Amino acid sequence: MAIGYEVDFLAVGEGSRSGDAIALRFGDLYSNNPFAQTVIVIDGGYKESGKQLVEHIQYYYKTERVDLVVSTHPDADHANGLAVVLEELEVGQLWMHQPWNHTQDIAELFKDGRVTDNSIGNHLKESLEAARTLEEIAKSKKIQIFEPFCGLQDVTECLTVVGPTQPFYESLLPHFRGTPDPKASSFSEFMATVQDSIDWVRETWNRETLSEDGETSAENESSTILLFSFGNSNILFTGDAGVKALGEAISLLEDHSFDFSSLNLIQVPHHGSKRNVSPSILNRLLGDITTQNTNLRSAYVSASKKGEPKHPAKKVTNAFKRRGAYVYTTQGSSVRHSSPNAPKREGWSPVSPLPFYNKVEE
Repeated sequence: MAIGYEVDFLAVGEGSRSGDAIALRFGDLYSNNPFAQTVIVIDGGYKESGKQLVEHIQYYYKTERVDLVVSTHPDADHANGLAVVLEELEVGQLWMHQPWNHTQDIAELFKDGRVTDNSIGNHLKESLEAARTLEEIAKSKKIQIFEPFCGLQDVTECLTVVGPTQPFYESLLPHFRGTPDPKASSFSEFMATVQDSIDWVRETWNRETLSEDGETSAENESSTILLFSFGNSNILFTGDAGVKALGEAISLLEDHSFDFSSLNLIQVPHHGSKRNVSPSILNRLLGDITTQNTNLRSAYVSASKKGEPKHPAKKVTNAFKRRGAYVYTTQGSSVRHSSPNAPKREGWSPVSPLPFYNKVEE
């Protein structure tokens, strides 16, 4: 018996559309008994990503069973593919927030079973409908649903929710309706990808330009933050969490005397956006630039092939590197992190970490 784990960050998104689709399994990775391992899916990207996840689990994990599916938050680039996973595989539990159970304001949007209020933005409509679809599929297939608030653990007690708390989540809900629709012409979208239209600034190892005032949407701040602990390994999954949510989760871990130097892998939140992390947050999470951390650690970014310069932002990947993390990104190719005794995969090869950049986006 070889006890270990492996986590796969699948390539998600065409063009500049980034997304998250993560598969994790642990236990006896060589056994033919599907119950000798635990399989978890964390977000499913877009619809096409869901199909890719299903095929990945069937081929590499050699099972039709997923013990737990986690929807960190209902954005399309995270949630839509999970509908495919729920429909096509045998799923034990679904963890997802159900905002309509916490506020009458959102519950009223579903008067006839779908979102009906014309005053909310299309982005929010799509998010709420995606979440409701997951709920409906789970109920039709008698899959247990749990809301992932702080302290919730899977049956193995290896995966623990460290954010959000229910009060913090509920404090965000009134701001969900105010989410503006993205408004950009095709020309401005094109210009955003042209390097010459970007202001670049110099960074050095000792000069950091990442700011302390990054701010993301309430929906992103509501992301479920997960700590996976297996043997001596600890992995933090962050979804699209922002500075506020990460700060709350870090405080909870500090209160429980968590050893942050034991983190082997950290998911860089929101595809590496500069709006979701700050130097002070990373100092608490990884140690500051002067910390001599001898533990080998990695940071993984889920970003589309053409996501730059926004996903990932070079000032963000530089910030992780300064604090001792080797930074890897999908950008069109799925990447894998595993324990040393995990099975070898034909056709898979080691990936190189991102370099330190001397010029970063302003």
